[in-house]
Amino acid sequence: MSGSGRLALCAFAATLMAAGALLPLVEPALWLLHAGIMVAVVGGVGALTRRVPLARTLTVALQGLAALLMLTVVFARDQALLGIVPTPEVFAQFGRLLTEGGDDVGRYAIPAPATDGIRLMLIGGVLVIGLAVDAIAVTFRSAAPAGLPLLALYSVAAGLSGGAGGWLWFLLAAAGYLLLLLAEGRDRLSQWGRVFGGAPRTGRFSSGPDASDGRAPVRTGRRIGVVALGVALVVPAALPALDGGLLGGTGGGSGSGVGGGGTISAVNPLISLQDNLNQPEDREALRYRTNAQDTQDMYLRIMALDRFDGTSWRFSQRKVEDVPDRLPGSPGLGPGVSTTEIRTNISAAGWYRQNYLPMPYPATQVDIEGRWRFEPAGRTLVGDRGQSTRGAQYEVGSLLVNPTREQLAAAPPAPSALRSEYTEVPAVLPQMVKSTALDVTRGAANDYEKAVRLQDWFAQDGGFTYNTEVDSGTGVTAITRFLRNKEGFCVHFSFAMAAMSRTLGIPARVAVGFTPGTPQPDGSMSVGLRDAHAWPELYFEGVGWTRFEPTPSRGSAPDYTRADVPSGGPSDAASPDTSASDAPSVAPSASDSCPAPSRQLGECGTVAPGAALPPTDSGFPLKTVLWIVLGGLAVVALPLLPLLWRTRIRARRLGSGGRTSADATARTLAAWREITDTAWDHGVPPDESRTPRKAAERIVRLGRLEGAAAEAVHRVAGSVEQVLYAPEPRPGTGLADDARRVREGLGASAGRWTRLRALLAPRSSVRVVWAASERWTSLTARWSPQRLSQATRAATMRWRPSRQRG
Repeated sequence: MSGSGRLALCAFAATLMAAGALLPLVEPALWLLHAGIMVAVVGGVGALTRRVPLARTLTVALQGLAALLMLTVVFARDQALLGIVPTPEVFAQFGRLLTEGGDDVGRYAIPAPATDGIRLMLIGGVLVIGLAVDAIAVTFRSAAPAGLPLLALYSVAAGLSGGAGGWLWFLLAAAGYLLLLLAEGRDRLSQWGRVFGGAPRTGRFSSGPDASDGRAPVRTGRRIGVVALGVALVVPAALPALDGGLLGGTGGGSGSGVGGGGTISAVNPLISLQDNLNQPEDREALRYRTNAQDTQDMYLRIMALDRFDGTSWRFSQRKVEDVPDRLPGSPGLGPGVSTTEIRTNISAAGWYRQNYLPMPYPATQVDIEGRWRFEPAGRTLVGDRGQSTRGAQYEVGSLLVNPTREQLAAAPPAPSALRSEYTEVPAVLPQMVKSTALDVTRGAANDYEKAVRLQDWFAQDGGFTYNTEVDSGTGVTAITRFLRNKEGFCVHFSFAMAAMSRTLGIPARVAVGFTPGTPQPDGSMSVGLRDAHAWPELYFEGVGWTRFEPTPSRGSAPDYTRADVPSGGPSDAASPDTSASDAPSVAPSASDSCPAPSRQLGECGTVAPGAALPPTDSGFPLKTVLWIVLGGLAVVALPLLPLLWRTRIRARRLGSGGRTSADATARTLAAWREITDTAWDHGVPPDESRTPRKAAERIVRLGRLEGAAAEAVHRVAGSVEQVLYAPEPRPGTGLADDARRVREGLGASAGRWTRLRALLAPRSSVRVVWAASERWTSLTARWSPQRLSQATRAATMRWRPSRQRG
């Protein structure tokens, strides 16, 4: 293959390998096949025009024209002349699709569906990058600057995907760029002619590092590239990671992580929440089974935002600790409040990835595998160093807290430290927020009545409208705009109620998580992206942090906020309710079809409990066990491949075969190659520029051989000189025994680490890579245009004489 053809092929491969980072963004991934075909066509047009040859700028222009025609046929055929010729309507269609694609990017969560607009953005972007890489690296013969468009492509993909699978996509993109650089280096080196590296190597066993075809510098470049790539992978892994989206499955940068100091911090998760609520198609994130009699209060809480600085609500920096066998008691919960302990088995979808563990509140016990830490103040579990919820299966014990209205109304003041922290509001908070809270709660006798009036005002009395398309700003401006326009979604309702509660002296924070979900025929509950939710939690001494529901048409108002709530006595929090496990509920008691006022008054009725059962055993997982066994065998076998290959080569070289003089010569050369490779394995690299006699002296000296081992080396070297140079070759005998003596002598003089490396990772095993490279070069040379044209001319010359004779 010519240097230009090799560069073009490597430019194509580098573009597609960098484009692989876009795969997590969109499903299905068929768009990458279309983009690959188009990039290949553009590269083919460039290869043809460079053969003519044409001016470089004309070559790039023709490639751009080919790209435009392909995009026209695929995305704007109806607007094109004859279905292929671009017209002004074609460019108008491109503009419309790009606008729609931009809207779709903001509307869908990752992975987004492959709409026409998104496909145009992806395919068109990859096509433009492929054209730029081909033009820079092949047409203008400068591969290094071609890394800039490749870096741009990878950076955009990594930024949008939040680094999902980042090390794999980085490895592919970096490998593609290194491949391009090595191809250019080989092409430049070939322009200087062949590099002399000693006598040409012939024969079956001739292969070594000093090749006469100039591959040694290329190998050096490969080694440098591999080392640089390894450093680029290892160094970021050793640094603190920024990981995990909160509600989205992207693991974006707006997440959290556990730092080296044992603290945890988080940023605003609300953009992800709004994206999830606006999904045109719901997507299951979690599925759970519970023995609770009623699932209307089965909110799966992820975390609580407890700090309001005037621009957004945030999660405070907190200390984390190991997850205890049983979590400490819920703060503020007294023994006089009715509680029921329940068990819930939860499974997270394989695509759902974030660092905080969704679970009912307050949890008392969590059984989960992996690196999880416990944050006591918020009673949350957070993944440590990349641990996420992806595919997690876990069991949570939690309490259903059932306070009465009387208990909440009679709650004493909160401790001063807690009250000071959770009633803090920024100085820039407009006076309108507090004045509105005072107006709504005028005449309330206690904090509980104030909280219920705020909830009812937002949910039914204040004229508010639920709308997920409203801007999700969370600062003081957004709150005042929400109170003025009375339109928003759960973010606005929960944040506004929490802020107003704080102005009234009621400790408040905002919880983020999921509503109970949708019942399934098998008795489980399915929680999708559209179940993402935010709600306020207010603190009442003796009860603890208490959920309220101010958002209309979402979730359900707790029983203790209704006028007809039944009273009950305390129960043992440590013992599950036996009746709860007999007939667990499979549906929330309040559906979205029930009007908000009726639901707040408890007039929607209850759903008959279903027959939800605990997870059952599906039988012996034979397929899973087989995969585990095969994976374990692969893990064990891979490190042993060099050892197995070296053992096989040694047996083949030293085995007896044939009785002719040619066979005897081959055995002699094979024994010598085995001795030089054994010395190489023990740290004495081969030097093919030396004669066998000089090479033997070098092996004896560097290998510190003595006695029989040293004599064996000289004896085999003499046999090699006999078969190569003597008029009447006389092959030696006992060559296999001599090779064995040399191996034993090298092992005896070497250290323990050298012997172990020679056994498990022999240096000479690199010959298998060289052999594969030689076969590939031979194959490509056989089908090169020069060889084909020579074969054609030869066939023509043979045909002409026969025609003349006829």
